[in-house]
Amino acid sequence: MVMIAGLGNPGLRYRHNRHNVGYQIIDEWAHTHDLTFDKRQHKAHLASGRFLGRRLLLVKPETYMNLSGAAVQPLMAYYKIELSHLLVIYDDMDLPIGKVRLRPFGGAGGHNGMKSIINRLGSNEFPRLRVGIDRPPGRMNPAAYVLQDFSPAEEEIMAQTRANAVRAIETWLQYGLDEAMNRFNSNA
Repeated sequence: MVMIAGLGNPGLRYRHNRHNVGYQIIDEWAHTHDLTFDKRQHKAHLASGRFLGRRLLLVKPETYMNLSGAAVQPLMAYYKIELSHLLVIYDDMDLPIGKVRLRPFGGAGGHNGMKSIINRLGSNEFPRLRVGIDRPPGRMNPAAYVLQDFSPAEEEIMAQTRANAVRAIETWLQYGLDEAMNRFNSNA
């Protein structure tokens, strides 16, 4: 089984925030592949299905971003998922808006959701898909920035980015991480 976790904050008021890119992409994946988030387990909203014969578990932690590991780690233990079969999708202020970067492992890079997952798993040795949201303008507080919705112009970029991220996930599942990184990281 493969687990794909999209990070974000639960609730309608956060739905279109920059910080909810992980939720947005996993929702796009589910929509594209006719999957429904119809189950709740271990503080997460789940959808399950198959892609190219592989069992998939799509996860949206409902713990708020800073406690994402409290949902991801128990699900991994329950379903006996290996670290290499986990993909975490999250926003990254260090990448330009609309860029995607796949990585086989790494630190949290200041992202509290990733920090929580790494702490709960006791490892940073799992694949991740970082999605660029740009840096806040001027001296704006980064916490306030990530909780803003995308502007209309940014949303046009992000619509394409979400579709690109779905293709990157499909490539990872079909051909592996190295091929997905070769195809999608060259743009970033």
